[in-house]
Amino acid sequence: MSVHGIGIDILHVPRLATLIKRRGLSKLASRILSPIELDAFHSLTSRRSENKKALPANERDPMEPVVRFLGVRWAVKEAAYKALYPLRPTWKELTYTSFDTKNGLKPALVYTSPSPDATPGRLHVSASHDGEYIVASVLAEFG
Repeated sequence: MSVHGIGIDILHVPRLATLIKRRGLSKLASRILSPIELDAFHSLTSRRSENKKALPANERDPMEPVVRFLGVRWAVKEAAYKALYPLRPTWKELTYTSFDTKNGLKPALVYTSPSPDATPGRLHVSASHDGEYIVASVLAEFG
C-alpha cells in the first residue's frame, strides 16, 4: 500500500443550513450528490414528509436527519478532495455510503473517475457528527 494523501474536513451544520435556505434543499442536493446518493436522499426526504404530520409538537426538527445526510457527504467529499490532490474529482464522481447495520458493511467512499488511469487504489473514510459539527477524514492509497 502506498499512501497518496490524507484529508480532513469539519463542517459547522448551521452554515450548511443557511446554504440550504439560500439555494434550496433539492437544488443543493442535486448539485453535490452522486446519482446513488441522490436516490437515497429522495427516499429519506419522502419518508420525512410522510412522517412529518405524525410528529408531536415537541419533537426534534424533522429536517435534522436530511441536513445531517447532506452535511456528512459534504464533509466526506471535502476531505476526499484534500486526500486525492492533485486529482480533482467532481462532487458527483464521489459516492459515500454510510454504515449498514443490516449487512454489516462499514462506511465506504468510491471515486468513479472518467479516466481509469486516475483512479486511486482504495479510499478509506471515517465520518462523525455531534451537535452542530460533522467531521470527516479520508485516506487515499495507490498501488
